[in-house]
Amino acid sequence: MDKDESDVVADLAIPSGRRDAIAATADRCGGKLAGIVTCAGLAGLPGRAGSLLAAVNYFGTVDLLVGLRPLLVPGGAAVAISSNSTTVQPAIPGDLVEACLRHDEGLSAQIADACGSLVTYPATKLAVARWVRRHATGPDWAGSGFRLNAIAPGMVDTPMVAGLRADAKAGPMLDMLPIPVGRPGRPEEIAAVVDLLLGPDGTFFCGSVLFCDGGSDALLRTNDWPAAWDISVPELGQQLS
Repeated sequence: MDKDESDVVADLAIPSGRRDAIAATADRCGGKLAGIVTCAGLAGLPGRAGSLLAAVNYFGTVDLLVGLRPLLVPGGAAVAISSNSTTVQPAIPGDLVEACLRHDEGLSAQIADACGSLVTYPATKLAVARWVRRHATGPDWAGSGFRLNAIAPGMVDTPMVAGLRADAKAGPMLDMLPIPVGRPGRPEEIAAVVDLLLGPDGTFFCGSVLFCDGGSDALLRTNDWPAAWDISVPELGQQLS
């Protein structure tokens, strides 16, 4: 799934479409990429299948990051698009997040369809953020000299948000989100953060999830982050042993 008239048009909702996108991109760029930005995604809407969001938002993102990483030139970087819905939207289904992270597309589709797309959206974006955090420091990324980070935008004036506003059920929910700066974001403001993470001034970012949301996350979760490292948590202790 991509915009018409793009250099590469592919259906990211299916594995074969993702493979086609990777192959076509490799052909177009001569096997060399300076950067990757996985910004294709779908909003949750009443009547839209949750499985479609899981397929595009999570599996489309991760499969392209994995498939295109070998094309990165030395010092190359990748940026995934998460969302501030990962922290400001309640009732995110944790089993869907875990199914995505286990890369079980069939189970993810089942859970997503049962949950509905409105809560599948933040679940897929949370899974993307966690995938980035888990892999950015590993041998395939930082260990090979490549940077991987994510951006968590808030409400931004895009066609996707316009589509949400036009929906009788989803539209009023947008007005419930407080934005301390008093307005939605502009696409170019998110693009500026992408440019930072891809460029020479972003070379010390590794596994970061940057919130660019007009202050919504800071307002609603003032004391939740930074979170102190609790070494007594069993999983963390196992990582150290």
